Amino acid sequence: MTVMDHSGHHHTDAHDHATHGAQEGHVAHAGGAHHEGAPWRMASKATLHCLTGCAIGEILGMVIGTALLWGNAETMVLAIALAFLFGYSFTLFAVRRAGLDLKSAIKVALAADTVSIAVMELVDNGIIALTPGAMDAHLSDGLFWAALLGGFAVAFLITTPVNKWMIGRGKGHAVVHAYH
Repeated sequence: MTVMDHSGHHHTDAHDHATHGAQEGHVAHAGGAHHEGAPWRMASKATLHCLTGCAIGEILGMVIGTALLWGNAETMVLAIALAFLFGYSFTLFAVRRAGLDLKSAIKVALAADTVSIAVMELVDNGIIALTPGAMDAHLSDGLFWAALLGGFAVAFLITTPVNKWMIGRGKGHAVVHAYH
């Protein structure tokens, strides 16, 4: 009987601990009991912000390259260049609006987005390149859009933990959040 009472009491402690852990959300799960990790919500928001700029730039590059009848290599280079340009621009406008001068804003954008955009572009373009027929598909083909959007979805899933890790160490988008 005493053993059951002790067990019941221990169960209550474990339940309280589990409830406390659940209230801390993914941070407790991902980073142990330490609070140095960035919240997943902040990381996914930063990644989505970056993804939007990348998607606009990349799609625009594909459209321009196709309209000019460029080959796959030239079109991809243009798409990646525009992805970086638009990715940086989103952050640049945000920190300029927060009152930062242009030179400092450019430094912040470069620090915040370089790794994020690079990982995203590498993953997305890698998936397009590895999807049979996607490189030769036209903008009107469903295969092209499926490969592109699928690539962005996978890139989002891979880049979010990268951004979370960087923000948790005061790098990447943590630099941007300091000005919001």
